[in-house]
Amino acid sequence: MTEDLLLGRNSVLEALKSGRVPDKLLVQEGARQGSILEILRLARTAGVLIETVPAARLDKLAKKFPHQGVAALIAAVGYSTLDDALALASSRSELPLLVVLSHLHDPHNVGAIIRTAAVAGAHGVLIPQKRACRITPAVVRASAGAVEYIPLVRIGNISQTLKTLKKRGLWIAGADLKGEDYREAALLDRPLALVIGGEDKGLGQLVKETCDMILSIPMRGCALPLNASVAAALLIYEAVRRRGCRLC
Repeated sequence: MTEDLLLGRNSVLEALKSGRVPDKLLVQEGARQGSILEILRLARTAGVLIETVPAARLDKLAKKFPHQGVAALIAAVGYSTLDDALALASSRSELPLLVVLSHLHDPHNVGAIIRTAAVAGAHGVLIPQKRACRITPAVVRASAGAVEYIPLVRIGNISQTLKTLKKRGLWIAGADLKGEDYREAALLDRPLALVIGGEDKGLGQLVKETCDMILSIPMRGCALPLNASVAAALLIYEAVRRRGCRLC
């Protein structure tokens, strides 16, 4: 599975008009005339990440093909909506269990978390559009194909998304080095969103303040932090266990 690279103004414009939302739009420096303006307008409306790049970068991506100052990267895997994820829980007569990735950058971590979430029966993985790993071929490989079996939802501001989830009846649990022992925490059997922090900085302060609870994983050996995907797996399966779910 690979990413689609759309080149040229007409190709990108038609993709946006048809509702095919790119992961990222690359626009050549200084290109702000003609149909580029309409492309930018549609991209901003759709919440697409827009990056201004030198012409040399587009030339390298396009190789010998004309790009007309614009290119779009579109993930080969389709994205779902938050409503899709919650509808999946409803269709199974289950309480929602979502996993929110807070600026993870390692595709192996992202893929492994998606794989665990899918196997454990979670209902969706929420991934920020900015400052986070996109669903690249490396993520797909690390997930062992699990990207096809669980809703993947692109989100904007993480804190705002968590507030939206609260309004939809979910409790928010963040994973951090300093928090309540996850084995003793209450509420894990409720409608739940687990927030997994980035590899380098963990959860941001604003995200922490938005969480209803902060969970930690006790360590008996050295005080090195667990890999993000390992921590996510422990918390996901604890939430599944609390619900009394049996995995086949």
